[in-house]
Amino acid sequence: MSDPRHALRARFDEAIVAAFGTDHAGTDPLLRRSQQDRFGDYQANVAMSLSKRLGSNPRDVAAAIVENLDVDDVCEAVEVAGPGFVNLTLRADYLGTELGATAADDRLGVLWAEAPETVVVDYSAPNVAKEMHVGHLRSTIIGDALVRILEMLGHRVIRQNHLGDWGTPFGMLIEHLVDLGEEEGAHELSVGDLDGFYRQAQAKFNADPAFAERARRRVVALQGGDQQTLELWRLLVRESTRYFAVVYERLGVTLTERDLCPESFYNPMLDDVAMELESKGLAWVDDGALCAFPPGFAGRDGDPLPLIVRKGDGGYGYAATDLAAVRHRTGKLGATRLVYVVGSPQSQHLAMVFATAGQAGWLQHARAEHVAFGSVLGPDGKMFKTRSGETVKLGALLDEAVERAASVVAAKSPDLDDASRADVARAVGIGAVKYADLANDRVKDYVFDWDRMLAMDGNTAPYLQYAHARVRSIFRRSGEDAPEPDGAPVTIGERAERALALDLLSFDEVVQSTAELSAPHRLCNYLFGLASTFTTFYERCPVLRADTAEQRRSRLVLCDMTARVLRSGLGQLGIQTPDRL
Repeated sequence: MSDPRHALRARFDEAIVAAFGTDHAGTDPLLRRSQQDRFGDYQANVAMSLSKRLGSNPRDVAAAIVENLDVDDVCEAVEVAGPGFVNLTLRADYLGTELGATAADDRLGVLWAEAPETVVVDYSAPNVAKEMHVGHLRSTIIGDALVRILEMLGHRVIRQNHLGDWGTPFGMLIEHLVDLGEEEGAHELSVGDLDGFYRQAQAKFNADPAFAERARRRVVALQGGDQQTLELWRLLVRESTRYFAVVYERLGVTLTERDLCPESFYNPMLDDVAMELESKGLAWVDDGALCAFPPGFAGRDGDPLPLIVRKGDGGYGYAATDLAAVRHRTGKLGATRLVYVVGSPQSQHLAMVFATAGQAGWLQHARAEHVAFGSVLGPDGKMFKTRSGETVKLGALLDEAVERAASVVAAKSPDLDDASRADVARAVGIGAVKYADLANDRVKDYVFDWDRMLAMDGNTAPYLQYAHARVRSIFRRSGEDAPEPDGAPVTIGERAERALALDLLSFDEVVQSTAELSAPHRLCNYLFGLASTFTTFYERCPVLRADTAEQRRSRLVLCDMTARVLRSGLGQLGIQTPDRL
């Protein structure tokens, strides 16, 4: 009731053991979908790699595997091709049975994780008293897609929004709030112009030595736990988090106030972190600062590169907070996997943090991974900015996305009423922004291009949303509901039916690999391929005018499954799928 590769892998394992012994049990058969019909449905490349270990000819290895391969109930043809490829063509009745069973499965063949983990996903992480901008887009969108996918597989996911709410800038921000008056300052923050508030405080700090001195004293008061200062700081945090919540709701991400775990949360833990590292001989004072020197990191001069745990003035920086976070997440939260959705420029910093945490034993029963991503570029290939050269605010970006999508929707679906058109425009606009980000390999930069991301053709969210709506329109036109998914086999006859069936049964494999590799673009590419395969199927295989009632029913099942997989897949990416478009 899932990807045929699951059954084939087990059969290959048995054949390899029978041919070459138990030492080779568990060898990956390297099964791939064939690119051309003449090579069957799947191709196994295991003979090429296994031959190197055996010191044998790859084609002879492939022949020995095939001789011991018992797949008559699954495949109608198995052959050795080329230098040692094993080509497999599935039986149509097997394919139809698997498809019928998968159609009756609410999970559409997506298997639960064999060993569910507790996964902490650190993502978004804006700064208090600053508006979210395009720089926060990738972390927020990628992170939210990953938590949805991991939850789909049954993992216990703990979202962590590592808000920037501590440090020296808060001295000037709190002092500026004092100058405005708490009530007026709260009003100014609540209207959402956080950047304006920050710029005013920064300008005063740079221009007024007396204000700068008061701001420095305010930092000391904040770190010392002064109650009045803490109350003003809480006001800054409260108004900022209200603003963040509005952006998250508009963007359609699952972060809530419950997921906030800001820098300040770790403040009481920092002394213990420093003491533990010192006691284990992993950090010592160097040039006045407490530093760790994880192996494998060196500066340009070749000297060991320090990770500064505590600065010379006794203050703590990002490294200490990040170390405390690892310690807390594995120790208190019980995480076995830590996923940090953070930009590529932080690669070395996080690698040093993970290395130090590993030396300290905090990753003894867990693994930490940096889900790095590139930058969002403008059409000129430079960092995406407004025409005036300012950073693009996320709120303004979402406004423009919905406004542009409204024109697309009005042209495509003029029969929708105003309320429905507005809902669809929001789904299309926000979906387009998300998908344009997720469809690119996250480690690469990508160009933000409105025309391309809102196009109704190509690998875009509007194309996939339209494909879903198009399938749903088949049932509206027929005046009947989708066939009841009762597990009955589906008839597979035409090549286009076979291709669509294979794509549908690949859903589990793609979701699993997307979660394992933290690579949402894999799921995007699969969904685009599925929609394209469906288009070919729909053009070549009449559905409502099928030759027989059984053929009509089977093709309607294929249509319904396509819509369900598109809805599920896009849903895992945080993208809505309107029934009409």
